[in-house]
Amino acid sequence: MGHVTVAEAVGLTLARLGVARVFGVVGSGNFHMTNALLSEGAPFVAARHEMGATCMADAFTRTTGAVSVVSLHQGCGLTNAMTGITEAAKARTPIIVLTGDTPGFAKTSNFYIDQDDAVDALGATAMRIHRPETTVADVYRAYVHAVRDRRTVVLSVPIDLQTQTTKWDEDMVPSVPVIEVAGAGGQSIAALADVLAGSKRPVLVAGRGGWHAKQQIQRIASSVGALVTTSAAARGLFHDDPWHIDVMGGFATDGAAELIADADVLVAFGASLNRWTSRNGSLLKEKIVIQIDDTAEALGSHTRIDLGILGDTAAVAGAVAEVLSSRDVHRDGYRTDDVASRLADTLLWREQPFDDLGDAEHIDPRTFTNVVDAMVPMERVVIPDGGNFNGYPGAYLQVPDVHGYSVPLAFQSIGLALASAIGAGLAHPDRIPVAGIGDGGFMMSHVELDTAVRLRMGLLVLVYNDNAYGAEVQHFKHVTDQLEIVSFPETDIAAVARGYGCEAITVRSQADIAPLQAWLDGPREHPFVIDAKTVAFPSWLLGHSMDEN
Repeated sequence: MGHVTVAEAVGLTLARLGVARVFGVVGSGNFHMTNALLSEGAPFVAARHEMGATCMADAFTRTTGAVSVVSLHQGCGLTNAMTGITEAAKARTPIIVLTGDTPGFAKTSNFYIDQDDAVDALGATAMRIHRPETTVADVYRAYVHAVRDRRTVVLSVPIDLQTQTTKWDEDMVPSVPVIEVAGAGGQSIAALADVLAGSKRPVLVAGRGGWHAKQQIQRIASSVGALVTTSAAARGLFHDDPWHIDVMGGFATDGAAELIADADVLVAFGASLNRWTSRNGSLLKEKIVIQIDDTAEALGSHTRIDLGILGDTAAVAGAVAEVLSSRDVHRDGYRTDDVASRLADTLLWREQPFDDLGDAEHIDPRTFTNVVDAMVPMERVVIPDGGNFNGYPGAYLQVPDVHGYSVPLAFQSIGLALASAIGAGLAHPDRIPVAGIGDGGFMMSHVELDTAVRLRMGLLVLVYNDNAYGAEVQHFKHVTDQLEIVSFPETDIAAVARGYGCEAITVRSQADIAPLQAWLDGPREHPFVIDAKTVAFPSWLLGHSMDEN
């Protein structure tokens, strides 16, 4: 056993606990902690902005399940990351935000803020190193809380403690406990089995909390003839199931939404059934709604439910499947020839008819997305940003599986997708990360193209460029013609991207997309940015969000 500084003990302990990757912007307050992590082999990505680093970590952990660390300077470094931290906290992503902290006695310091209060306001968990001798225990507590409770934890380390010494040895670091969440009681299992056995048109929907319950959910669906679908957070989970609806909610085609609306029973496994998933509640009317979640406060938090079951989704689904099997329940339910035909006709947005609204200077965003979708190999990770264009990359682009999709919109901020795509690309280096982002979000975040260039990442960025904050234009154009505050002169986004070392093209027609093929066929050792000059019109998604603008 030796003596190390507290800063070194923090980094060494996190590395020993098994963090998969570190992202950050390094200053004096986190310099030594970050180097200690690197000394133990933790891979490090230096982002250009703290929010970008946080979004990278969020997406990396969402798509792998492995804990990552964001390393930040105290005070302003932490506040720069706050939008990304809030996004991660709302999505319950288990990341550790490691940050220096100004000592409480130094309130006149330029860097001073009450970091714990600031973090609490975001919905993340504020934790800290209290004394040199508690360093290992404090770090361990933060790590276990993130993993066990699926929480974003901000671990503050006062800079006056960082230089003090403490005992450290790898044997001092406990193993992370294996946590098994119990299933529900027998009465709840029987009640759910009764409802499903008597249903005629059941639909089972999985959210982020149902990723690990795929096989058990499919067993139930096979027994009672249910259709399966997901919230946006789990899109791709059932991609290989012939009876799946691609996604529930605003991203669903109208025909798919009708199938869900016509169900007589809907059971949600780890899905919150929020206003986006339920289309403002319209998909939950006139049916029995049952929700399973391992967090009590999630049950019924967004909508009325007829039955809430507290328990692990896989354990509950497995127990229900066993009950149905013991009763020899084998029903066609919703799985009829007519429904199979409707599924085939309405599954994909790319196959839905539309009138192309493009002109000589602008491409229709639907046409643009469909052409790109057909060109890019299915080994991809799709990350859509927010805005009027959101549904085109978010719903038109197909995904290969649940790991091929990540939606950084829990906080409804724009500008997070580009950095998130870098995190997802690092998580899945065998896939092409595809970021779909508006010109507004791109102009907020394009600095992270430098990070992608340094990583030699084959990142594809689709910029839907209507020279405006398009959602605001479409929201308010019917009540005022004073839209200059949300409109901008034309920007040569391709030139901006080339300045970072990316390959980039400007697209105004289908023919302009052709150079993408050469990049796809090549080694893809640098990002490819498409500045798509899109025709402006309201997307169908705006109709689902007009009451929250």
